[in-house]
Amino acid sequence: MSKPIEHVVVVGGGSAGWLTAAVLAAEHPRLSVTLVESPGVAPIGVGEGTWPSMRETLQRIGVSEAAFFRECDAAFKQGSRFDGWVDGSSDDTYFHPFSLPQGHGDANLAAAWQRAHRDTPFADLVSYQPHLCRAGCAPKQPQTPEFAGVANYGYHLDAGKFGLFLQRHCVDELRVRHVQAHVTDIVSLDNGDIAALRTREAGAIEGDLFIDCTGMASLLLGRHYGVPLVSQRDVLFNDRALAVQVAYPTPDTPIASQTTSTAQACGWIWDIGLPTRRGVGYVYSSVHCGDDEAERTVRAYLAATGVDGDIPAPRRIAFDPGYRARFWERNVVAVGLSAGFIEPLEASALALVELSAGWLADDLPATRAQMDAVAARFNDAFTYRWERIIDFLKLHYVLSKRTDSAYWTDHRSGRTRSPRLTELLALWRTRAPAWRDFPRIEEIFPSASWQYVLYGMGFRPELPERASDLPERAEQFFRDAARLTARMLPQLPPNRAMLDHIRQYGMPAG
Repeated sequence: MSKPIEHVVVVGGGSAGWLTAAVLAAEHPRLSVTLVESPGVAPIGVGEGTWPSMRETLQRIGVSEAAFFRECDAAFKQGSRFDGWVDGSSDDTYFHPFSLPQGHGDANLAAAWQRAHRDTPFADLVSYQPHLCRAGCAPKQPQTPEFAGVANYGYHLDAGKFGLFLQRHCVDELRVRHVQAHVTDIVSLDNGDIAALRTREAGAIEGDLFIDCTGMASLLLGRHYGVPLVSQRDVLFNDRALAVQVAYPTPDTPIASQTTSTAQACGWIWDIGLPTRRGVGYVYSSVHCGDDEAERTVRAYLAATGVDGDIPAPRRIAFDPGYRARFWERNVVAVGLSAGFIEPLEASALALVELSAGWLADDLPATRAQMDAVAARFNDAFTYRWERIIDFLKLHYVLSKRTDSAYWTDHRSGRTRSPRLTELLALWRTRAPAWRDFPRIEEIFPSASWQYVLYGMGFRPELPERASDLPERAEQFFRDAARLTARMLPQLPPNRAMLDHIRQYGMPAG
């Protein structure tokens, strides 16, 4: 009889390790979950943006949203704003909001936009959310229950505080065993599975399934099993980041409702607003830009956005853009940076942790005999997801008209994008992105997201008239979006006011 899966060992802490441990322990209360973490090894801690899916994940593990806001210095995120990506001009800006367009899938919104409203930004026409972001509105009211929203939202958060928040919940509420010890060796079974980890402080730690959350070191999957990284340097060039935290000029400074991504000569700058500070960073390509030039770019941006006085020295982060050829090998699964990393654009890192943890919890093999079949399905699904993320991120670059550096012209070269993306761009010259372009049930980005970025980046198709377009219905949806905007703007509080209310009074239970 095959050995049952009774003990899961998560190797590595941070957001990836503790979130995975939490989801597994919450879903499988009889499962023994141990998290082994090297003392004194700090996580990278720059993943400060989430997707709306994090609300469901936090509910799943049984935490209070109000406690999450208080303890993680969290704020609302309603999408992303992209400045300077098309041509770098002063009015070059567009939104990728989290809310779907009004009437998405019920009429050809793109065709009606092109024929009658092409001078209006697509997202502004089909969604209320860009207008909420410009006004700095929160996506909910004081009477809105926990995890519910008037508008769709995710979070901005302090990654270091988030990891500690999850750790406390895992240990205090979910019975996760926390072992602080350095892994010194790996003990293998005759069949090649890992039997145990040898540690300096806690001896041998046995397990049936091991989750590798050891970051870019990929101690188990990469180093022990030798599963290679599939490099994406020839597709998405960024391999460096400079990150810095800066204070607001006054305690009542408005908090942005979106991540702002501002294009630069050799990369882009993220700007994330938390209740107590901003998190700012420059993601760039070392092939196209030196570190000193990158730091000058960050400092110029901070000065231009109101940061006075001394600016802290930015934290330097190097990474190799790519993903593992396999994510599940024998009885080891890689989650988080050990599985791969591309770049922070569109905040996919924590989303992939959520998806991986959710898959593990939903399809956890009961025995070792089932594991290989589950692993094959997991590897297929996540290879597909990584490939679609890469195509989606590349879309932001390949449509740019910027000519201020080789960085942007190299991105437009056909040899630096996948054949699939090239094929889709050709198809979308005469029709809008649709569900049939993304055939899997659990697509990483819906067709609406592709439309927001495609048309935000200035892509202007020639859409022939079709009987199924339903232009009158599309116009009605445009009016619906405008009416919702007019109704929401005066009723939704500013971000800071709503966050202050949550910290002081909490939220109604859902």
